[in-house]
Amino acid sequence: MGVEEQLPAGVLLTTIEGLSGYMRKASLWPATFGLACCAIEMMTTGAPRYDAARFGMEVFRASPRQADLMIVAGRVSQKMAPVLRQIYDQMPNPKWVLAMGVCASSGGMFNNYAIVQGVDHVVPVDMYLPGCPPRPEMLLDAFLKLHEDIQNGKLGANKKALQAEEEATALTASPTLELKGLLR
Repeated sequence: MGVEEQLPAGVLLTTIEGLSGYMRKASLWPATFGLACCAIEMMTTGAPRYDAARFGMEVFRASPRQADLMIVAGRVSQKMAPVLRQIYDQMPNPKWVLAMGVCASSGGMFNNYAIVQGVDHVVPVDMYLPGCPPRPEMLLDAFLKLHEDIQNGKLGANKKALQAEEEATALTASPTLELKGLLR
């Protein structure tokens, strides 16, 4: 016989991390940072046909101080990179970044000196969304996966221990130049 059977009806058992994650995932406010053709698809996602309001994300904030999700939609030029970083720094914690499209993820077809070859060189990215440009359905799917990551996220000492473990794993990883495969 478990604790659940001994409690009266209507009692909810959860953890602080679970409750906090549930509240955070249901109230994401994205910042508008559309740089190219992916921004059109991002705007379409906020329209009534796709209805991002059902995920609590209907209001795209123009002010970074009111947003906790930055959707980088499109290619980032070298001149735009410091502005992107400044907007990211102005966002309150906790904050998440979604790289939308192949240009934001890896520079895309623009392999030249003027375009940043991946927005992860400027800000830490939590979710990569492939495509050129990705469809609104793909962005909604990325929202759902990000919601899952946020709900299962750790807090306090658990978060610090997880970050230390991830950093130790990254430091012991072998460099990509030493990897052997089909192309090497």
